[in-house]
Amino acid sequence: MSFDSQLLQKSPIEPILELKNHPDRPERSMRGLTLDLLQNFECDLLNSPSTPADLLCWKFRMTHQFPPLTTEQKKELHEIALRIVSTGKGILAADESIGSLGKRLNQIGVENNEENRRLYRQVLFTADDRIDNCIGGVIFFHETLYQYSDDGVLFVKMIKDKGITIGIKVDKGVVPLPGTNGETTTQGLDGLSERCAQYKKDGADFAKWRCVMKISDTTPSNLCIKENAKVLARYASICQQHGIVPIVEPEILPDGDHNLKRCQFVTERVLAEVYKAMFDHHVYLEGTLLKPNMVTPGHGCPTKYSAEEVAMATVTALRRTVPPAVTGVTFLSGGQSEEEASINLNAINNCSLVKPWALTFSFGRALQASALKTWRGQRENEAAATEEFIKRAEINSLASQGKYTVCGDSSGATGLSHYLSSYAY
Repeated sequence: MSFDSQLLQKSPIEPILELKNHPDRPERSMRGLTLDLLQNFECDLLNSPSTPADLLCWKFRMTHQFPPLTTEQKKELHEIALRIVSTGKGILAADESIGSLGKRLNQIGVENNEENRRLYRQVLFTADDRIDNCIGGVIFFHETLYQYSDDGVLFVKMIKDKGITIGIKVDKGVVPLPGTNGETTTQGLDGLSERCAQYKKDGADFAKWRCVMKISDTTPSNLCIKENAKVLARYASICQQHGIVPIVEPEILPDGDHNLKRCQFVTERVLAEVYKAMFDHHVYLEGTLLKPNMVTPGHGCPTKYSAEEVAMATVTALRRTVPPAVTGVTFLSGGQSEEEASINLNAINNCSLVKPWALTFSFGRALQASALKTWRGQRENEAAATEEFIKRAEINSLASQGKYTVCGDSSGATGLSHYLSSYAY
């Protein structure tokens, strides 16, 4: 018999069994076959049981070492995640980059500068105690984390004083993924550990990282799915080492004309890969949140689906891929109008299927559109704009409990679609 080293590494059972029982075993070992190839296994295969079935029972687990989370770390992470998605609460995503927020300000005729960005965030953050039961967390952009109100109060302190948890966007945006048909991955892993350590000191208890995929005849590719899943898992693992709960966001954009079934299939494929990567990277799932897209048809799809159909497809996809250990699912709005996002969230929570996670919102545009349109950069409009934000927060709080009664008013900003092709934060 020839004991080829590559064969031994790929399929070790039969060669090992034959070697074990071979009369010339000692002599053959002296001629080059040693135990070096097997030194990373947790058991001595040459001295293990002598049948393939017995050998398989040893599972051939490779040894590994990694910095495990302590019991105290796990407890802290789980408690933070639970606090964010406690009953009736969701997340305000106020983490738009300078460029993305600038596009929204330009739409209302407001110059994109630091002071105007501060003033707009202040409109949201000065909401009264009515939002305390609606908002469990606020995602900040780096700039906003260190800004102050007109009264000289740090925004972080304003939010924390309301009992709301502070989050921070930590990715550095999407970049092209070579070897694909225009697909992307997300950058920012370099230096992430140091940034997380600093953000924790500065008051952040959770973080967000967004990866983006599109549906077409050729996308998302296996390469794109696997690469983005691995990036999300590495980000999550790094965050947890610093006591920060990672929000994992594998967004499938609504670009295209695909139907509901196609979106469900791709969503399941992506989420399955994400949680395989999370397992491989030893991520503590109870200390994480998922921020997925709802399962909806492409923006160009001619078929219109009911909220109940969207809900059934969404919950089915989650049940097939997301472990029950995950603390909560905080949906992104994905370009839906304010009212559409709320109606779909309400239907998801009323879906008859068993749902082992909190199902709530992490909305940006679907919480802010009416407020932004009302504000228009004018000081005299600030109070009215804040009221619009509070109204949407209360509606989505009800929707996250399946208690929202549709008013039938889709006029104004509430009924406007916020879809943008290839949307980027």
